[in-house]
Amino acid sequence: MEFSERTIKIIIDDEKCKGCSTHACVEACKTYSRGILVLKEDGNPGVVDSAEELARKGTECLACEYECWFRGNKAITIKAPIEGLDEYRKKHGTA
Repeated sequence: MEFSERTIKIIIDDEKCKGCSTHACVEACKTYSRGILVLKEDGNPGVVDSAEELARKGTECLACEYECWFRGNKAITIKAPIEGLDEYRKKHGTA
């Protein structure tokens, strides 16, 4: 599953979520953000809001990824594209 906030994309590997006992990502989202992630009936995290609502409510706090990596099953990856980064890296020889 994947969804977007304002400038980031959250990617959740549902297979890695199976058997997670902490649901740390959902708790982190409630604690540090606006509770975008919820626990679905199948036991995996998910969202119920529309794409427009996710973009409006998203705080881009990254807590779900952090908590999943340290207390969960390492199922969440956040992509945060930075405009101009590729050009900068090429210019400075770090690409």
